[in-house]
Amino acid sequence: MKLDQFPEAIRPRLIPKPDGEMIYRCLGCRKEHGIETLLYTCPDCGSVLLLHDRRFERLKAIDGGTWRKILDYRRMLKDPAVKGIYRYHEFIGPVIPLSSVVYLGEGHTPVVEANAHLQAKAGIRFFYKNDGQNPSASFKDRGMASALSYINFLIQEGHVDEVLSICASTGDTSAAAALYAAYLKPKIKSAVLLPHKKVTPQQLSQPLGSGADVFEIPGVFDDCMKVVEALSERYNVALLNSKNAWRILGQESYSYEIAQDFDYAMADKVVVVPIGNAGNITAVMSGFLKFFEAGIIDALPKIVGVQSVHANPVYRYYRQPEDGQRKFVPMTVKPSVAQAAMIGNPVSMPRVIHLVERYNRVAGDLRVFFAEVTEQDIMDWQLTANRNGHIACTHGGESLAGLMKAMQNGDVDSKETAIVDSTAHALKFAGFQDMYFQDSFPDGYAVRPNPDLVNRPRYVRPESIEKFPEAGRPLEGEAFDRFVDAVSGQIAESLDLKKKV
Repeated sequence: MKLDQFPEAIRPRLIPKPDGEMIYRCLGCRKEHGIETLLYTCPDCGSVLLLHDRRFERLKAIDGGTWRKILDYRRMLKDPAVKGIYRYHEFIGPVIPLSSVVYLGEGHTPVVEANAHLQAKAGIRFFYKNDGQNPSASFKDRGMASALSYINFLIQEGHVDEVLSICASTGDTSAAAALYAAYLKPKIKSAVLLPHKKVTPQQLSQPLGSGADVFEIPGVFDDCMKVVEALSERYNVALLNSKNAWRILGQESYSYEIAQDFDYAMADKVVVVPIGNAGNITAVMSGFLKFFEAGIIDALPKIVGVQSVHANPVYRYYRQPEDGQRKFVPMTVKPSVAQAAMIGNPVSMPRVIHLVERYNRVAGDLRVFFAEVTEQDIMDWQLTANRNGHIACTHGGESLAGLMKAMQNGDVDSKETAIVDSTAHALKFAGFQDMYFQDSFPDGYAVRPNPDLVNRPRYVRPESIEKFPEAGRPLEGEAFDRFVDAVSGQIAESLDLKKKV
């Protein structure tokens, strides 16, 4: 629709203009800092930062019903700048003009309801939100669209010149960072650090294809992160990990889309996400809090954060007694099929602690829960989901396994409706499926195949015929007819097909 076709009362609000007063706020010393400089930690105390709009109260002057109309009508606009995460411009990056927005097709990912068979097996109505259908095939594009739009804005305003973006990654972050940086060449160049031999071939191919400088180093993600942090402290680079508060801001769009897709009715909803570096669960909590405070939703949904037993420092933290004496202890991770979640010292842990307390307090009840699952659970539920029409990655399997565990723990009721996060496309982690089908997982994963879920190709080469077609040497005539009859007959027998009468 064109702008002049919308209701006159809503029309002036559909194309957002720069507004608000964004600042960095430290979660440690609570000091505030301007956004004209790229900051990742507080210059005074070194703690992590959250972005805050000092003029957020202005958004409350618009009633919730009007906001819902604005967002629903804005969804119909053709302007690329508001087709993605900046459909929620006032809540994500209100100071950024639309001319600075980088849009590559991210956001507005589908919410797909599980079929009746899978819902019966799970014992609850649930949907997958398929964030693997973002441009680089993972949810990380949401945060990169925000971070790179902000950097593009700084360049246009003359605050920075040429920029080298850099990140540590288990795969998806590097793919998204390299893709968005490539779109802004030559103003921005990209470098990524990966743990050697701990990224799938599909994920490794992405930053290489986007032209990034790719460095593999010994160790795991946590080791890569320490190197990147050292580089960002000593050199003039733009850090694109979730330590970057603009990344968190962009990922809030995930919660806004869920609210909009369910007509803003969140009272009986449960949102399940893997934790990993803890940026996603941070963003989801922050996003729902903003929509609640603005009156767009009238209830805060439950949130379930999920971790594998092989990388579960956040789960362990919240297993401690709630007496004000909890202590976060980083851990040494073990191999996990949910590679992006294989993080023993999440950068955003201080944000998690801050926002969990605030979320539960605002809700007036316990609304954030944590679940621990096994590697076996992750693989079994991923394959089960995909056998029922989904394209869930291993992290999608982790989320669904987490939903099952939350129900067992009594944290989620079967009468509620769950939205389960599949953070990336299944094809990125096809190697783990192959290992499952071939029973070739190394012992460190503790995964053994369930025969009912194993699927392998069957080679059909009937012994009753002597000649077979080859590339460049096709069969013809009677020889080809015999080949077709023999092969089709063997397949029909294998499938127990009944002949037509």
